[in-house]
Amino acid sequence: MSSNENQASAQWEQAVRVIKPHQFDSNTPQTPGMQRVSAVSRELAGSRGIWAGVTVVSPHVASGKHHHGELETVIYVVSGHGKIRWGEELQFEQNVDPGDFIYVPPFVPHQEINPGDEPSQWVIVRNSQEPIVVNLEPMDKDQQRANDATHKF
Repeated sequence: MSSNENQASAQWEQAVRVIKPHQFDSNTPQTPGMQRVSAVSRELAGSRGIWAGVTVVSPHVASGKHHHGELETVIYVVSGHGKIRWGEELQFEQNVDPGDFIYVPPFVPHQEINPGDEPSQWVIVRNSQEPIVVNLEPMDKDQQRANDATHKF
């Protein structure tokens, strides 16, 4: 193999990243009632225009009301049966089941709910690297400080 072929081969070898669950990063803004972890990010995968992660909503829990600023969000329900509420007063509601996709447009207040007895796991994909989470309900001071520290405005 020539030097150029070796370089090209090395570039292809680094092109795809596999991020294992033990590598996920919980240092991302949180919303009460759920736990988010990053799986695909600039830091973990070298991604430039997309972020993906996993959230777990515990049994009998509703997340706090929040939105993600200018970001579009796609959610895939992996396990558990839940609900999503949205709107200024969370006046709209839809049941969600494993295999469902949810699209949340920019600035739409929403809430994830798990009325069941088992944790519900959801995969989240957003169209930016910025970890924008705007919690619309009161949070304790430590939670708010942790969220503020991760925003890069």
